[in-house]
Amino acid sequence: MIDFRSDTVTRPSPLMRQAMSQALVGDDVYSDDPTVNDLELFAAERHGFEAALFCSSGTQANLLALMAHCERGDEYLCGQQAHNYKFEGGGAAVLGSIQPQPIENAADGTLPFEKLTAAIKPDDPHFARTTLLSLENTINGKVLPLTYLQQAREFVDQHNLKLHLDGARVYNAAAALNVDITEIVKYFDSFTICLSKGLGAPIGSLLLSDKALIARARRWRKVLGGGMRQAGIIAAAGKIALTENTNRLVDDHSNAKYLAEQLNTVNGFEVNTNHVQTNILFAKVDSKIDQTKLATTLKSQNILISTGNPLRFVTHLDITKDDIDIFITALKTAV
Repeated sequence: MIDFRSDTVTRPSPLMRQAMSQALVGDDVYSDDPTVNDLELFAAERHGFEAALFCSSGTQANLLALMAHCERGDEYLCGQQAHNYKFEGGGAAVLGSIQPQPIENAADGTLPFEKLTAAIKPDDPHFARTTLLSLENTINGKVLPLTYLQQAREFVDQHNLKLHLDGARVYNAAAALNVDITEIVKYFDSFTICLSKGLGAPIGSLLLSDKALIARARRWRKVLGGGMRQAGIIAAAGKIALTENTNRLVDDHSNAKYLAEQLNTVNGFEVNTNHVQTNILFAKVDSKIDQTKLATTLKSQNILISTGNPLRFVTHLDITKDDIDIFITALKTAV
């Protein structure tokens, strides 16, 4: 199956499966699972943070960060396109009693500081208390510049806020900028990494911060039903994701650029290749094309795509250049 819907569809490698089958395990709720403990310690040291927490998903990791940073009735600033605002079920408001204050993202994915400043609430009981700024990197495949991250750090310090990063694809950002991951995350009080997207693990995300925040997040994880028992079976794959699959993300970026170029040879498809920075691209599709029929036709040939306009494509470790050529040939015939 050639699957362009997301980089969440990656399958664990033989090395991951072997590590999972042989993982030493214990009860992680008691902090007794040695493989989970090893992953958390490795992740914290690797990224320059005091502590890490292994979570079942990126949605859970982001929610734990928000609930650990904010109290009931607090507010966090974020982008209107932010995943933890738009695509995570309203968890901050529903489960954390935290008010999101979305700001319109600029074309490059950043949040303009003048708009953020205007959104900060006065110290007045009529308003929610603005406590946190949450950024996302990458966001819709776009990479936030390092200069912007530095300015964001200065902004939150000026306004006495904390700074969180939804870093589901932060390693893609590091690969695109050609910097070590620490050059990005050093500006943040907390951040998340999704191990089950382009890094190829079957499940799991990490939340990293100082020891005090991780202790609060660990308690909230239990409250939310996220305490796992012999979780070392999946943590073993997560560590391999971090040690084996980060350097190869540049291949996914190269394949995304190649896919964009090839889509421009298909009647009814248009991609601005200058906007393809990482492994996500968006194609404008002629309204005359029946996307539902197109997706059904391609599925019969073991090719999976989403529908939408623009139509999103995502490259990952299970997509090769040859797969793209097969897809483009099938797409031209179908169109």
